[in-house]
Amino acid sequence: MVDAHRTFVIVGGGLAGSKAAEALRAEGFTGRVILIGDERDHPYERPPLSKGYLAGSDERESVFVHEPAWYAGADIELHLGQTVVRLDRSAKSLELGDGTRLNYDKLLLATGAEPRRLDTPGTSLASVHHLRRLAHADRLRGRLTALGQENGHLVIAGAGWIGLEVAAAAREYGAEVTVVEPEPTPLHSVLGPEMGMLFADLHQEHGVRFHFGARLSEIVGTDGMVQAVRTDDGDEHPAHDVLAAIGAAPRTSLAEAAGLELAEGRGGGVAVDSALRTSDPDIYAAGDVASLRETPWGTSLRVEHWANALNSGPAAARSMLGRDVVYDRVPYFFSDQYDVGMEYSGYAPPGTYDQVVCRGDVAKREFIAFWLRDNRVLAGLNVNVWDVTGAVQDLIRSRAPVDPDALADAAVPLSDLGRGDRKEKG
Repeated sequence: MVDAHRTFVIVGGGLAGSKAAEALRAEGFTGRVILIGDERDHPYERPPLSKGYLAGSDERESVFVHEPAWYAGADIELHLGQTVVRLDRSAKSLELGDGTRLNYDKLLLATGAEPRRLDTPGTSLASVHHLRRLAHADRLRGRLTALGQENGHLVIAGAGWIGLEVAAAAREYGAEVTVVEPEPTPLHSVLGPEMGMLFADLHQEHGVRFHFGARLSEIVGTDGMVQAVRTDDGDEHPAHDVLAAIGAAPRTSLAEAAGLELAEGRGGGVAVDSALRTSDPDIYAAGDVASLRETPWGTSLRVEHWANALNSGPAAARSMLGRDVVYDRVPYFFSDQYDVGMEYSGYAPPGTYDQVVCRGDVAKREFIAFWLRDNRVLAGLNVNVWDVTGAVQDLIRSRAPVDPDALADAAVPLSDLGRGDRKEKG
């Protein structure tokens, strides 16, 4: 009966928010659950926007977390197409854009992130795109279809995961693709130069052109349409459409205006402890906007990927209910490009590791790469090798030293490493 008189509000209509609402009901919470989203679509998953749905292999309905009827059946109150314009912590209330006021006992911020914008002339042209929302994917999917039919050119600013996945989809439609990237390799800030070149080779084999060491300086067009792009090293590339894929920034304005502590470390975000509590004991944060103050990597960390939203939303819900929660999952994400599928676990940006060790056949793109520091595994990437994520994450979690030669030897089970009782090879 105590729960029945309590109101839990979730701000953010994405995967983290919807899974938090689901977890509250699964954990037996009988009070009022309110979910607020600034899009009119019901909560959906974002990976298909640059993968299956964009490529045309998945139907639109497949991206949604739940069927619309599920929310009514679970007694989840939805406020879709609404923004929260004010958070009053002292009154424990929210004000929506339409003037509605809502009180809360516990509040979860799952406001996500928004795409970073290009700071160049021409970004207001009609065929300049960002990819973060379902409406963006709908529009871009139509344009890729047209580009493929007309032998049109797509220029992508940024060779991160979104940029590369869109490049792969665009080539499958038949569009010409040029990727402009200031670093010397794709995915440089995540994989470093050793593995970044593997993805450069993969895309070049499929006809993608790269322009490394440069940034877009101008998008040229007439009558609202793109004609070309110029880079800061003086080059010009033909273009009919441009995608800005230069990263995302956490949506922290609501939290900042309310005086919540923000993260100072990598990526920004709303600072949370291991129970996903913010600096206000009645406010929690999850998904792309949350930045853990302490992690096994010795730094605060904000993770934008699907698995973090999937897992941190329910963890925050349990924490809101007073359960003992320690959210310490190893960061994980996956990508599919052409005939290459991969999974990455851990955290090892350039400068944090001292060697990369591979087991398997790199030339055939069937291998696992490990990033090590002082012979301890920081991260692992499995490429077209499956059912190893658990073993890779166990190595990361153990923080135990491993023999690099044994790590590279596919005859040595991963489960035998890092514990001092490795079996002898037969």
